[in-house]
Amino acid sequence: MKKWKIAAAALCVCALLTAAYAANAGSANDPLITLSYLNTTFSRQVQTMVDQTVSQRKAEMEDALEKILAQGGSAAGTGNVFTVVTLSQGQSLVGEVGCEVMLRIGTATCGASDSVGLIDTTSGDNLANGRPLATNHLYMVTISPRTVTATSGTVKVLARGPYTIR
Repeated sequence: MKKWKIAAAALCVCALLTAAYAANAGSANDPLITLSYLNTTFSRQVQTMVDQTVSQRKAEMEDALEKILAQGGSAAGTGNVFTVVTLSQGQSLVGEVGCEVMLRIGTATCGASDSVGLIDTTSGDNLANGRPLATNHLYMVTISPRTVTATSGTVKVLARGPYTIR
């Protein structure tokens, strides 16, 4: 009879230890997450965070575009499409690295802070500071900033890439 009592007591101790261990499941140290929690609460939280991030990035991009447009550039002038830009005498197109310019009507000169001006991609030459642009030659800005300044009444150029007018 004593052996049965010891066996029953040992069985009770095992049952209590198992219950105590099971009681810790789902605590901060051992989280238990159900599929329904993932599908409802957690996925909604993640979707809300994604929506907020997308809205914030969209607002930042809209602000950046408005700044570009306010500086005299155009949405087409910053992409892969040439834009017709009309300059009055004395006005300048200020090109950043990667900007391409082609003089179509009038006369204009290259402006640079040093001897290296625009690259004439048509002839492969360097157009130095103060030198006139040739009509229908494609020029590229490789050092920022470089200017194309109108020297006649009305000047029309084709421009592609980042630029501003001043």
